[in-house]
Amino acid sequence: MRYWLNSLRVATCAALLAAPTAWAAHAYAMWGEPKLPADFTHLPYVNPDAPKGGELRLVSNLRVSTFDKYNPFTIRGSAPAYLSALLFDTLLVGSMDETATGYGLLAEDVAVAPDGLSATFRLRPEARFHNGKPVTAQDVEHSYDTLVGPFTSPGYKTMLMDVAGVDVLDARRVRFRFHRPNRELPLTVGGLPIFSRDWGLGEDGRPKPFDQVVMDIPIGSGPYRIGPVSFGKDITYVRDPEYWARDLPVRRGTANFDRILVKIYKDGTARLEALKAGEFDLMRFFSAGDWARRVNGKKFGSGELVKGEFANKLPLGFQSYVLNTRRPLLQDRRVREALGLAYDFEWMSRRLFYGAYTRVRGLFGNTVCETHGLPSPEEVALLEPFRAQLPASVFGPMAEPPAPQDAAALRANLRRAQALLKDAGWEVRDGLLRNVWGEPFVLEYMDSSEGGMRTLSSWMRNLQTLGITLKFRSVDFALYQQRLQKFDFDITTIAYQGTNNPGQEFADLFGSAAADQEDSGNFPGVKNPAVDAAIQAMVTAKTLQDMLPACHALDRIVAHEHYLIPQWAGGAHRMVYNAWTLALPPVVPPYSPGEMWAIDTWWSKKP
Repeated sequence: MRYWLNSLRVATCAALLAAPTAWAAHAYAMWGEPKLPADFTHLPYVNPDAPKGGELRLVSNLRVSTFDKYNPFTIRGSAPAYLSALLFDTLLVGSMDETATGYGLLAEDVAVAPDGLSATFRLRPEARFHNGKPVTAQDVEHSYDTLVGPFTSPGYKTMLMDVAGVDVLDARRVRFRFHRPNRELPLTVGGLPIFSRDWGLGEDGRPKPFDQVVMDIPIGSGPYRIGPVSFGKDITYVRDPEYWARDLPVRRGTANFDRILVKIYKDGTARLEALKAGEFDLMRFFSAGDWARRVNGKKFGSGELVKGEFANKLPLGFQSYVLNTRRPLLQDRRVREALGLAYDFEWMSRRLFYGAYTRVRGLFGNTVCETHGLPSPEEVALLEPFRAQLPASVFGPMAEPPAPQDAAALRANLRRAQALLKDAGWEVRDGLLRNVWGEPFVLEYMDSSEGGMRTLSSWMRNLQTLGITLKFRSVDFALYQQRLQKFDFDITTIAYQGTNNPGQEFADLFGSAAADQEDSGNFPGVKNPAVDAAIQAMVTAKTLQDMLPACHALDRIVAHEHYLIPQWAGGAHRMVYNAWTLALPPVVPPYSPGEMWAIDTWWSKKP
């Protein structure tokens, strides 16, 4: 059997080597051509002459109050903030100035086969890991095999499910084979973190199981290494002065700080007070109340600390209350719709958010996939085979979240909700909503922050009007993560990140196969063949015009099935920074990812 397998592998590699390939290029664009030519000298939004040196002090962007591992890829435990982005290079790297394009980083070029069934990357001869060894095709193969192995998040397996395998063609060339053509896959595999085969070797020189690679210092090829660490308090990343890619066009003018200190605080109040006291230099804000009322003090008056609102063209994302349809009480679509009718965002916007947020209206806000109006003929063609399984409303106008402007409109929404609940077999008796067996309608909202109660209270009151009891359950973050992994909740909030290039990741978020896979991203437990078909059509689209109907069909199904209750989103990055110590480029890139823009392209005024 082993001889047969080895013979097959040799024959397969020979066939691949003989297969025709497209011309190798400096970049790969999912649609059209890359914005930057092969001879570009630097990214358009950086200062290519930015001085190196100094320190950036910032606060962790994670909700955990400590970390217990250096391996960011395994399921259990918590790794330090920003570790993966700073320590691990990738074959391709994106630009904050455009979407759906990857430029060569570890790879000096990429060639996609004419049939779309493979992508070949040629590694740069100068690429080096932190231990000085060259980055080889075997390391790329090892990283891929590890990420789709048994000890990492299942999200990798779902994202890479259309990758048939990896072939090492020689020391510097590696080819990814695909089960079917998919324009996104070269970007997906090009964006995988690449790490050394030496990471995680035991004392006997043999590799340990990846889940036992916990506190082993990662061996990546990125611009920073792990420096001084104070567990429970902070971690410092130290710039590698010999970073192999420091003069590449995609890296010139980036990674300018000698040290990046990431401090950890146990709660939001402690973070805010530490900022005011000057304990760190940069903090991103997500609380409209904090931004409007509590970001003040002496250092703001002196000009040392500055409030900056940086506009962007990023997808809005779809932060939502997630309704876990695995729970019997939430399996009826009418019940889920009724819960959404009791949610009054307009009141919250006036009273709690100071008008700082807009309502989330779908999965693809602020992108070309945003859905409006009636479905096109192409969308109907995708939806039609599932007409009997879908609500009739899917074939009408796109669902709009309820937006009551006054008390009368809210009462009308609650009456509609009451009618839906009655149709679903629930009626109010003795002040509580009960089913035919007299059982009360009681749900639990799970959060890891007491602050969640503030935004939940008005919804709880409206649900109580319907006879529904919604209990608030605050748990520590470790237990919160554990319960999320096991889907042990009724309702929770998930801040889903948006994307300009939707693809296979939506199979992890809403695909039927992921619904019963522990630690997947399918928190609402969606098992819907129409959703699966829409995702498949989206993934296999050969042109942008083919992809748009699939995105819109998916958006319509999720909205009209009421798996999520949309919350809110902001259109700008709100950051406080120390203007006395930090300098920033004059151009804000349209797709800048918040504080990572600062980490990547700002520099110190005090080298």
